[in-house]
Amino acid sequence: MGVPRWGAVVGLAVERWLEAERDQLVLWLPVMLGGGIALWFALPDPAAWCMAILVLVASALAFLAVGQGGRAARSLAIGLLTAALGLGLIWARSESVARPVLSGPTIASFSARVEAIEPLIARKLVRLTLLPIGKGAETDGQPVALPYRVRVNLAEADAPKLLGTGAVVHLRARLMPPPLPSVPGAYDFARVAWFGGIGATGRGFAPVAVTTPSESGAGIRVALSHHIVSRLDGSAGGIAAALATGDVGAISEEDSEAMRRAGLAHLLSVSGLHITAAVAATMLIVLRLLALSPWLALHARLPLIAALAGAAAAIGYTLLTGSQVPTIRSCVAALLVLAALAMGREAMTLRLVAAGAACVMLVLPESAAGPSFQLSFAAITAIMALHEHPTIRAFFRPHEEGRGRRLTRGVASLLLTGLLVEFALMPIAVYHFHKAGLYGAFANIVAIPLTTFVVMPLEALALLLDAGGLGAPIWWLVQRSLDALLWLAHVVAGAPGSVRSLPAMPTAAFALMIVGGIWIALWRTRWRRLGLLPLAAGAVWALATPAPDILITGDGRHVAVRTAAGLAMLRDRAGDYTRDMLSENGGVDGEPLLLADQPDARCSRDLCMTDIASRGRTWRILATRSDYMVPIAELIAACRTADVVVSERGLPKRCVPRWLKLDRRVLRHTGGIALTLGTGTVVTILNSGDRHPWRDPPVLERPAHLFRSRHAEFHDGTSGFWADRSRWKSHVHAKAQRREDDAVRETIPNSARDRGASSP
Repeated sequence: MGVPRWGAVVGLAVERWLEAERDQLVLWLPVMLGGGIALWFALPDPAAWCMAILVLVASALAFLAVGQGGRAARSLAIGLLTAALGLGLIWARSESVARPVLSGPTIASFSARVEAIEPLIARKLVRLTLLPIGKGAETDGQPVALPYRVRVNLAEADAPKLLGTGAVVHLRARLMPPPLPSVPGAYDFARVAWFGGIGATGRGFAPVAVTTPSESGAGIRVALSHHIVSRLDGSAGGIAAALATGDVGAISEEDSEAMRRAGLAHLLSVSGLHITAAVAATMLIVLRLLALSPWLALHARLPLIAALAGAAAAIGYTLLTGSQVPTIRSCVAALLVLAALAMGREAMTLRLVAAGAACVMLVLPESAAGPSFQLSFAAITAIMALHEHPTIRAFFRPHEEGRGRRLTRGVASLLLTGLLVEFALMPIAVYHFHKAGLYGAFANIVAIPLTTFVVMPLEALALLLDAGGLGAPIWWLVQRSLDALLWLAHVVAGAPGSVRSLPAMPTAAFALMIVGGIWIALWRTRWRRLGLLPLAAGAVWALATPAPDILITGDGRHVAVRTAAGLAMLRDRAGDYTRDMLSENGGVDGEPLLLADQPDARCSRDLCMTDIASRGRTWRILATRSDYMVPIAELIAACRTADVVVSERGLPKRCVPRWLKLDRRVLRHTGGIALTLGTGTVVTILNSGDRHPWRDPPVLERPAHLFRSRHAEFHDGTSGFWADRSRWKSHVHAKAQRREDDAVRETIPNSARDRGASSP
C-alpha cells in the first residue's frame, strides 16, 4: 500500500513488542487518565482546554482510520481518548465545586453549622469547618456576605463544651480569602480550598455561643482521639491517635519534623500499612472464632465469611479516619484483593493498583495533582513492579532453608523494597516538599515491624480492654513502644546528612522523571530500559537548576536573599510558617540568617541594601523593612543605584531601579516572585492568561462604602510618602497582622499528613 520498507519493518517490530506486552497495556489506562488531568493543570485557560480535547479526540480518530486494525493504532487511540476523558473530568469537577470566596479580609460575627471538628492538641487549637447561616455582620454593624464553607481555628480554651458536629454556633472571627502560595513552589492552599469548597479561613475569638447543641457530639473520631491521647503522654498519644483515627493534631511539631526527616511520616498517614493490618487482624479473629463451631467449619466457607468481615473492617476504618486519599486508595485495593481471593484469582498485581488509581481519579480527579496521591501510588507501584520481576520473585518466594538464612533473606528483601520505595518517592518529595530523606529505608526496617506487629495490636487490645477498665497495663506497653519509635526517629533525623534540601524543581523536569519511572515500572520486556533516558534527563535537569537568589512573598513584606553565608531574611521578625516556607523553597535545611547581620548588607531601621555576586556580576538589592515612611529624596537616590527594589508599599514613579521595581502595585498582579539573577529568570505565582478558577475566583459582593474606604486607604502616589506616620503604621501593621499571624500561619495545614504524606 505504498508504505516504505523501513516503515513496514518498524511497524512490524512495534506490533511484535505490543503483542509481547499485551497484558500490560491495560495498565496505561489510569496513566493516560492522569495525564489528561495533568494537562488541564498545565494549560492556562478554557480555550486551551477545548483545543486539547479536540486534538486528543481527532488524533485518536486518525490513528483508528490509518492503523489498519493494528494493536498500536488501537492502543494509541484508546489512550488518547482516555486522556481527553481525564481532561474533561477535571474541568467538570472544577466547575461543579465552584463557590464564591470572600473578597477581602474582614472581621465578622456570624452563625454557622459545624460540619467538622479537628482537634490540634499540640498547638492548643481546635479547627472547625463551618457552614455559615445567612449573612454576617462586620464590626460597624454592616451586613457582609459569607462563603458557603469557612474554616476557622479556635483556641482550646475558647471552644465551648457543647461544641459538636451539627451544632449551630455564633462567633466572631477574623477571615480572609484562601491565600495563594507565598512564593513559587510553596504549598498552594488556594487550589486545595477551591476543590474543598472553602471560601475563607481565619481565627475565631471568644465568646463562642452554641445556639443549637449537637445531637451526635463531636463524633466518634474526635471522641476516640481524645480517649487515646488521655491514656498516653506526649507525642506518643498523638501517634497512637493517628494510627487509629488519622488525627495527627496531638503530635508536637518537633516530633513530627523528626518523623518526616527520618522517613517515617508515612506511619502517621492511614493507608496501606494500616488498612492491611486491620483487615488481616479482623479476618484472623473472625476465622478463628467461627472455626470453633464444627458445624460452621463443615458447612460454611469460612474464608469467604472472614473476607466479608475484613471488607467491612476496611470500609469502617476508612470512614473512621476521615476518608483521606491514601486511605481510600488502600480501601479500594483491599476490597479488590479480597474479591480476587474469594474468586480464587491472584490478588496482588499491578492491575490491582491500576484499578485503585482509576477509581480514585474518577471520583476525585483533583487528587492526582496532590502529593498524597502521587506518593501513595508511586510507592505501591514500585513495590508491585519489583515483586513481579522474575528474579526478585524467585528470591522472595519461600525456600527450604534454615531459620537464620530465612531471617537474612527476609531482612534483605525488606531493605531492597525500602530502598526502591525511597528512590521512587524521592522526585515527588523533592518536587512538593523540597526535601529528600536518605536513611528512611534503614529506619523503616525497624519502624514498620514495630508499628505493625507491636504498636497496633497492643493499641487495639488496650482499646478493647478499656471497655472494662482494664487497659492500663497495655497502655503502658504502648507508651514504651511508641517512645522507642520516637527515639528511633530522632536518632535517624539527627544523623549527618539525613535530609537533603533542594530548591523548587521545574515542572517539566518532574514530569520527565515521572514518565521515565512509570515506563520502567509498567513494561516487562527489555524496552522498559528506555525509561532510564527521561528519568536521567529529568534528574540532571532538576539537579542543575540553580536555587533562586531572591524570594519575595506576595505581600512584599518578606524577602529572602542568598548571600555568601547562606539564605538571609530581610525582617528580623517573621513567623515560623514564613521562615520554614522560605527555607524550604530556597533549598536550605535549617533556619535562615538575618540580612542585617551579613557583612555585605547595609541596613537601617527602614531600608536594607545588599550586593549579590552572581555569574561574574554584582547585583544591588534594595528593600524596605519597616512600616515607617522614608524621605523621598533618600529613597529615589537609593533606587537609582539598585538593580532590584522591593517594597510592600506603592513606590513613587521617580523610583526607577536598573532592572526591576517590585512594589505593591506590581506584586498585586504577580503574587510571590522567585528571582535567579545569573540567568535573569523571574518566576511568578500569577501569570497573565492563567484562568484556573482558584487564581481568579468569583468573589462575594461587598457594600459600596467598603470599596470607598479601601480606595482611600490604599491610594498610591508620591504624596503617600509624606502621609502621617502613625496612620500608615497602624494600617500596615494591622494588615500584616491579619495576613501573617491569623490567616496563614495557623489556618494553612503544616503537617506532613495535611500536605500529603502517605505510605505504600
